[in-house]
Amino acid sequence: MEKFIIQGGNRLEGSVRISGAKNSVVAILPAVLLSDGVCRIENVPNISDVSVTLKILYELGAKVRMINQSTFEIDPTGINSYIISKEMSSRMRASSYFIGAMLGRFRKARVAPPGGCDFGVRPIDQHIKGFQALGARVIIDNGMVDARALKLVGSPIYLDMASVGATINIMLAAAKAEGLTVIENAAKEPHIVDLANFLNSMGADIMGAGTDIIKIRGVSKLCGVNYSIIPDQIEAGTYMAAVCATGGNVLIDNVIPKHLESITAKLVQIGAEIEEYDESLRIIMNTNPKACNVKTMYHPGFPTDMQPQITALLSLGEGTSIVTESVWANRFKYTDQLTFMGADISVEGRTAVVKGVQKLVGAPVAATDLRAGAALIIAGLAAEGTTEIENIEYIDRGYEDVVEKITALGGNIKRVNIPEPSMFKEAL
Repeated sequence: MEKFIIQGGNRLEGSVRISGAKNSVVAILPAVLLSDGVCRIENVPNISDVSVTLKILYELGAKVRMINQSTFEIDPTGINSYIISKEMSSRMRASSYFIGAMLGRFRKARVAPPGGCDFGVRPIDQHIKGFQALGARVIIDNGMVDARALKLVGSPIYLDMASVGATINIMLAAAKAEGLTVIENAAKEPHIVDLANFLNSMGADIMGAGTDIIKIRGVSKLCGVNYSIIPDQIEAGTYMAAVCATGGNVLIDNVIPKHLESITAKLVQIGAEIEEYDESLRIIMNTNPKACNVKTMYHPGFPTDMQPQITALLSLGEGTSIVTESVWANRFKYTDQLTFMGADISVEGRTAVVKGVQKLVGAPVAATDLRAGAALIIAGLAAEGTTEIENIEYIDRGYEDVVEKITALGGNIKRVNIPEPSMFKEAL
């Protein structure tokens, strides 16, 4: 086991390059199954979710070749299995995307429900609704989602909520279905657009990605392609929040500024100065954070994946902030860890009242999920003294080279091994 040890109090300065988007790559890699040829994927982040996804592809029969740390060549032509084990599915949330991809390729899929972060129930009822509308029979059999279809036929599908996962899975299943599929109330996040662009580059016919109506006209063949993943808006937002918490001045490089607009607007309200360029932005914080209210929403609203990080920042704000979580239930579990560091946060249902304190103090804490872990890093960088963060495997799921990037900005963070407890055969 490993943990992070952070000595707080250092101002972050310099520049940081943002990696490829986690939420894009975990959808695009399963989409390779739909290709009849080799796909070369660039700007792939070196995170554990990618390692698990590549291992799943390999176990299914794909040839996976690493060109360099951020580029992979995947040949899916040898894939001969439509089953993903419970052990592999349980290691990541996005394993469910293999259901749509394998339905599209084989007209059958057998995948265990997804694992990943534990901050609320993740029902896949909207995914199943979409598969059934396309003509698949879906049952839960011995803890596995079993989906089968003689053929997939395009259909109008209205999502009860703008579910990112359901939108992605239906796009994957419908790309090679017969006829036209229309998804209404579709999710509009940047990684939805990235997946559509990837599929279209292979020969798919998808229109409207990024709006709430997506039209997919099925094609019979998808070819191999070279494709580069978009930058990660949440990684960028995380470093922006860290700069604000430490009173820093950092150039955030390799970003799409438009994807960051909802985050940028809140950070300016909190007191940051932001200079925007074509593919980068500079964030400067020369004042104490100010209180503000935040409500998470589906894109283009403030992203739920930035809620813990901005809450950590607001715990140092001048005044009282209200943070409302409207996407995921039970996503405030991490706030207990922040209170160990001196934060004043009270939670009632989906709302957190954050009363700003003058300082946070380092303490032993544990990540409860990926973005909660990022929030604890931000708090640790701003706190007085030493913060030790356990359960960092959550953080490794979504942040590439986090120690190296923070260290290059002047932060004091180390990854260390936790000795296993001694076991005694006899009581003394």
